[in-house]
Order: sequence, then C-alpha cells, then structure tokens
Amino acid sequence: MGPERRRGKRRKFTYYMRVVDANTLQLIGYLTEISPAGIQVDTEKPLPLNAIFKLRVDLTADIANKTFMVFNGLSKWCQPDRIEPNSYNVGFEVTLLSYDDNEIFNRMIEKYASDRNW
Repeated sequence: MGPERRRGKRRKFTYYMRVVDANTLQLIGYLTEISPAGIQVDTEKPLPLNAIFKLRVDLTADIANKTFMVFNGLSKWCQPDRIEPNSYNVGFEVTLLSYDDNEIFNRMIEKYASDRNW
C-alpha cells in the first residue's frame, strides 16, 4: 500500500453490512470501515486494482426510505488481512453518488461508524 492520501478520517463500521455486486448479486464481502470518500470491504479473495465495481448495499429503514443503494466503487488497494490469513481488505473510492444517496451514505457514517480505536 502506498502513502496515505485519505481526505477524511476512516472509521470502523459497527453494523454487519453485506456488499454485493449489483449486476450479479454475488457477495463481494462485508463493509468494515467507512469515510466520506470511501469504504473498506473484507473479502475472501483479492480483487483487481483500479477496477470499477458496481456495488450494492442493503439499507435499514432508520437510514433510508429505500431498501438498497447502488454506487460505483473504484478499487484503490488490496492486501491480505493481518489477522485472518484467508481474507483480504480492499479499499474502494466511492464515486458517482446522487445527492440523495450521498445523504444516505452520510447517515450510514453517523449511525454505524465508530470513533473507537480497535
């Protein structure tokens, strides 16, 4: 992984939220960290870098009036998990959010992100 270029503070995600491929509905992984500009997803296999993924997350009624959100994620980095040897951590830059989806994304951060150090 290269030098840190993150614009917003990354926070642990405290809700067990699945991330799936919006086209195939196949599981990509689970959202584990979030910032205003991106997410980290834990996966079972490495993903290619600099690839655009159409990601889908199911939403809860307390953060949105729709059941899911679809957005583009650009894979920026991928590395083996330090604790789970058969897992990978993938960082996605979130792109192409509508105004309404950006508001939902911000509510996800407010509701399910923790400032606690892990």
